[in-house]
Amino acid sequence: MSTNLAANLTREETSARSAGVSLASIRVDLDISSAPDLEQSGFLTTSTLRFDATVERTWIDFIGESVDRVTVNGAEHPIMWDGARIEVTGLAEHNEVVIEAVGAYSRSGEGMHRFTDPVDGRTYLYTQYEPSDSRRVMACFEQPDMKAAYTFVVTAPAGWHVLSNQRAATQVGGGATQTVEFAPTLPISSYITSVAAGPYHRAAAEWVRGEERVELGAFCRASLAEHLDSDEIFEITRQGLDFFAGAFDYPYPWGKYDQIFVPEYNLGAMENPGLVTFTESYVFRGAATDAQHEARANTILHEMAHMWFGDLVTMTWWADLWLKESFADYMGAHASVAATRFTDAWASFANRRKAWAYEQDQLPTTHPIVADIPDLEAAKLNFDGITYAKGASVLKQLVAFVGEEAFFAGARSYFRDHAFGNTTLDDLLVALEAASGRDVRAWSQAWLETTGMSTLTLEDDRTVLVQKDPRPHRLRIGLYAFDGGSLVRTGGVDVDIRAERTPVDLADADLALINDGDLTYAKVRLDERSLKAVSRALSTIEDALTRGLVWSALWNATRDGELSAVRYLEIVRRHAPAESNVGILAGTLANAGFTTNHFVADADRQQARAIWLETVWEGLEGAEAGSGAQLAWARAVGSAASYDSARADEIRGILAGERPAPEGLALDADLRWMWVRALATTGDLSEAEIDAELERDDTMSGRTEHRAALASRPHAEVRRAAWESAWDDESLTNDHLTATIEGFRAGGRRDLISSFDADYFARIRDAWANRSIEISRRLVRGLFPQTPSLDLVDRWLEQNASAPAALRRIVIEQRDQLARDLNVRSVQ
Repeated sequence: MSTNLAANLTREETSARSAGVSLASIRVDLDISSAPDLEQSGFLTTSTLRFDATVERTWIDFIGESVDRVTVNGAEHPIMWDGARIEVTGLAEHNEVVIEAVGAYSRSGEGMHRFTDPVDGRTYLYTQYEPSDSRRVMACFEQPDMKAAYTFVVTAPAGWHVLSNQRAATQVGGGATQTVEFAPTLPISSYITSVAAGPYHRAAAEWVRGEERVELGAFCRASLAEHLDSDEIFEITRQGLDFFAGAFDYPYPWGKYDQIFVPEYNLGAMENPGLVTFTESYVFRGAATDAQHEARANTILHEMAHMWFGDLVTMTWWADLWLKESFADYMGAHASVAATRFTDAWASFANRRKAWAYEQDQLPTTHPIVADIPDLEAAKLNFDGITYAKGASVLKQLVAFVGEEAFFAGARSYFRDHAFGNTTLDDLLVALEAASGRDVRAWSQAWLETTGMSTLTLEDDRTVLVQKDPRPHRLRIGLYAFDGGSLVRTGGVDVDIRAERTPVDLADADLALINDGDLTYAKVRLDERSLKAVSRALSTIEDALTRGLVWSALWNATRDGELSAVRYLEIVRRHAPAESNVGILAGTLANAGFTTNHFVADADRQQARAIWLETVWEGLEGAEAGSGAQLAWARAVGSAASYDSARADEIRGILAGERPAPEGLALDADLRWMWVRALATTGDLSEAEIDAELERDDTMSGRTEHRAALASRPHAEVRRAAWESAWDDESLTNDHLTATIEGFRAGGRRDLISSFDADYFARIRDAWANRSIEISRRLVRGLFPQTPSLDLVDRWLEQNASAPAALRRIVIEQRDQLARDLNVRSVQ
């Protein structure tokens, strides 16, 4: 068996393993004292696993540089390791297996990631595992249903913060190193264990509720300390713990609550109990909109919900990944509204998160929320818009169906009955049915176990509600009429629908908004009278959620080719400047930019790009000084100016200090780099000028942006070098690889990169076989060519029917998105 095949564990074999092995505890000794020496590629790791067995043999998972010694019940055991699995034989009823090995420091964000800060040369470590990378740090049973008490013992350089899921129990040292032994965890799965170490900056606080007292910590790199707004982070954390401890009626079970913001992170965050990891992008180096603060608060609350949904009670296998992610996504928005100042969180959810779900659910690879996950490769790809945002959307329906009180009562029962255990869908349904007295299994079959979505439309005379792909919905049709030039809500009708056609009795209105209040999960179409009304007065609607739903309906119709790109862009130009919700504004500007570059007909695209650049420039000039809207428009300028150089002189002048920036605009490092990349892409900035910008901002972010800007220059030899580097330079970090890919694709310059189309399809199978799944995903998705037809991709799919299913899934999804682009352009 090859290493790659051995690494891809299947549901059947892991189920058989857990049936024969009952895990009690794992002690992990890590020696990371060599981490600052970049010549040292690996670290010592020793795992001591204690378990009972009813089988004579099993395997233990480990991926690293070497396995050096194995003992089984005190006796030496031959090393039988294929690069991913260590076979152990001669098992007794009670067993202790000790495995001494060398793990590899990671640059891809998988396993033990090592980062050296260019600002001060200091080294930082953190771990990231989900779904299956804890085996890159320790020998373990890499499956969620084999929980254990974990004890971590870490030897690290003296002076470093050393962190894990639990508090430190003992700390000894002297000289150059220290050894920290942490208290054993309560039973948890391997993928949520965690270690972080380095000269991190620490802020401390406390949460107190009655008899409960929890230490709070917030950590980031020392060079980012001045930007860590720990007061707001702790405020949201306290508000969330207050809310969840009350709503779930189950005390926070994990002792301390540390939150660490780490570099080169592949995710938004990860719910490791007691040590939650977040991307550093949530440490705002410069100006940040209120929408960014809301998004960070949502993520903090999302991960906090996991302390119960996912950590305390864990899915048996990845098919029930939704049991934690859908709930956490729902709870992130729900708790934001219930417990924090971000009371428009459901508007952001409707406009941004559900757009992700709608897009994913229309792909040919869509899957039920409760998905069929045969193996780990499939699990890795199912952290998607279905599992998160669609799942959260239908949970919102469920709460409306059973009632909020019954929903939380069911959750409380679920936690009590399954604490520190593993569950499936049926366990949750039992708890909800008992609490609510409602039949939730029909709801589950209709929403959790099916794919796709309904499309809802009113016939022109508004007497019939038409449902394509029928499902049961309870929704509201909101009615709005003009009052002094503004659209004002005048009433609404609640409707239960199941069939393709449902008669409705609506009062006269200028706008009839299906799914007013966002009570269900469906695409909504505006009838022609409603479309005319929002074209005239969308921005006059007072309620942010309502405006978000209208913007969503317009965007979905544009993506589906039912609303012309030109008409959509006209509505954006008319109403985006007056949009007061900066999250909705930022999403709308991004969608309009995408429309310009993907959906406008080929013959009209360059003109559309020029008009769009002028639109966002005027939006920047007209925005309120120092506002979040001003920043959103400025970022949109950076995107639009990558495709058209008409404003290059003004942008250059502002960057050089030769022209005044718009009053109140914070021209911080992040915004400067957006504009630098735009100028580099159009050939309006030299290599020396790009290098000079790096001298201004020689940080992690600055070096990543510098790499992207250099790769963006519109020269054939530059794009070729970026292409070759992306595929062949395995020293690139995850972030540097993405920067290189973005540079290669910058500006949509098919004239510079179309010659690599065939090479892409020649390379992707080898990349998938030989690179980690994280790196392979970035390559296969990021470099997929935007060809003028589907011939190349269809030929590859036909000739590679035997390719790994996860690789084919990504290619099929990219093909579908290309097909959508081509189809929408053809009907303009």
